[in-house]
Amino acid sequence: MSEPPSSSEVNKPLLDKLVYHEGCPGCYVDRKKELQTGLPVKEMFCIWIVALSVALPISSLFPFLYFMIRDFNIAEEEDISYYAGYVGSAYMIGRVLTSVFWGVIADRYGRKPVFIIGTLTVVIFNTLFGFSVNYWMAIITRFLLGFLNGILGPIKAYAIELFREEHHALGLSSISTAWGVGLIVGPALGGFLAQPAEKYPSLVSPDSLFGRFPYSLPCLCISIFALFVTIGVFWLPETLHFHKTNELESASNIPDHAEETTDENKDSSWISLLKNWPLMSSIIVYCVFSLHDMAYTEIFSLWAVSPKSLGGLNYTTEDVGTVLSITGVGLLLFQTALYPIAERMLGPIMVTRISGVLTIPLLTSYPYIAMLSGFMLFFTLSCASIVKSILTVSIITGTFMLQNKAVDQHQRGTANGIAMTLMSTCKAIGPACGGALLSWSQKRQNAAFLPGDQMIFFILNVVEGVAVLLTFKPFLITNHY
Repeated sequence: MSEPPSSSEVNKPLLDKLVYHEGCPGCYVDRKKELQTGLPVKEMFCIWIVALSVALPISSLFPFLYFMIRDFNIAEEEDISYYAGYVGSAYMIGRVLTSVFWGVIADRYGRKPVFIIGTLTVVIFNTLFGFSVNYWMAIITRFLLGFLNGILGPIKAYAIELFREEHHALGLSSISTAWGVGLIVGPALGGFLAQPAEKYPSLVSPDSLFGRFPYSLPCLCISIFALFVTIGVFWLPETLHFHKTNELESASNIPDHAEETTDENKDSSWISLLKNWPLMSSIIVYCVFSLHDMAYTEIFSLWAVSPKSLGGLNYTTEDVGTVLSITGVGLLLFQTALYPIAERMLGPIMVTRISGVLTIPLLTSYPYIAMLSGFMLFFTLSCASIVKSILTVSIITGTFMLQNKAVDQHQRGTANGIAMTLMSTCKAIGPACGGALLSWSQKRQNAAFLPGDQMIFFILNVVEGVAVLLTFKPFLITNHY
């Protein structure tokens, strides 16, 4: 009678699909995935934290940017939104210039070095931004924050590589959720912690450090969080394959005989990506949605704190922070529990289309929400903000899925770098155009056609409508869904 199998043999996969190389971190992760059972909660949390540390500073300035520009004394009140838009765009302009570079670095030297440099960049330059003493210092520190931060491209590749295929939606959803929560919690922190000497005079003296630099406290809190994340990144597993020749290799997507890929082929791989229409079409759709998203994020905070005479809500930064805090909780619950189910039932393309279509009537209602007052205004605005954030993050997750399924592992860092470059270009345009268009819209309160803020939300809906149309064939082509 044969002996019963040992426990190690029971846990061993029935069919070894891969050839594992000793000492290769990517092979170690692949082997671990083969034996993995249940939901990868720990891995999802790690990715979520890293992405959140980068997303938090992106829009944390929006609630107080109006007041910061006003304190710099460089513009009249009706032109403040115009100048604020360029500060918001500086981060994205910096990211445009280096996203492909950081993607190539991630494909050649690994994902972790890029993560460490990116989180350290947040620690240094986000802190300096909070201590800005003039307009140009604010512009330069925001630019460098984007220029040296290349995490958001490679981390999408990392999520695909760290999870089994059935959990890819969950992994990418954790990134887009962190992104969405960061774009909400960041402004909430800015709203609650900016100008502490005015809001909490019993705790903060006007002559103290935070009294003299009224916008440094929220930036410092985010930087401290990023410092702890930087330390934690050292314990993350590397997912890139390093084999005997110390070259970057993909053991999960190519056969053994293809492992001898030459440096020449790898160096030119980014050119082949530009010819990959399933990838490029999904990136273009992602970019148009991102243009809308960033413009909306800038416009929402500026619109909320604008005076009633200009069509705004006359909210304080604390009011905006409260609304966005509620929004963050609702978004986190939906994306963690419901998005993977929706993606399995409908697929990422259909989820993206439905979310885009529902966004249009929602934004149309915003100028009418402004006509409310008191608790009714706060409640309705909070509900609308929750729904808008859920729709936005669902769109982002869907486009992430399409991009990362269109390429193999050894190209994912570069592919996401290209996506980040083009997306950052759109997001650099978004705040600048959003601020300028909001300033223009608020000057036409008595216009016959779409007066005041109705015009700015109409323009946002036009961009959203174009993005939805681009999700259909023949423009969007994919071999996977």
